Amino acid sequence: MLGIQQDTTVLFSDFQHNGEMWTGTGDREFRSEITFEEPFLKPPIMQVSVELWDFDHETNQRAELVAEDIGKSGFTLVFKTWGDTRVARMRATWTAFGPVKNEDDWDVE
Repeated sequence: MLGIQQDTTVLFSDFQHNGEMWTGTGDREFRSEITFEEPFLKPPIMQVSVELWDFDHETNQRAELVAEDIGKSGFTLVFKTWGDTRVARMRATWTAFGPVKNEDDWDVE
């Protein structure tokens, strides 16, 4: 049986408090640990996408959004940027597709 879980995650809003993504330069990353509401039987297939991005218009817009450390119970959502890029806010959405226990499954030994 295929299970699907999805959600939206606000990663950061650094312009409000002069955070690293807004004021920093060079390699930067933000990691968010996500726990699934119900665990999957095996690590699911993940799809992640940007739902909102708010970049400074005077710098280059460089970004990477990936799912890492995908397990049965959750994963890490990772946003990366580099160079002179200034990111004010970032919100991402994710969807997990994977096998789940079915009430008709029997555990016979």
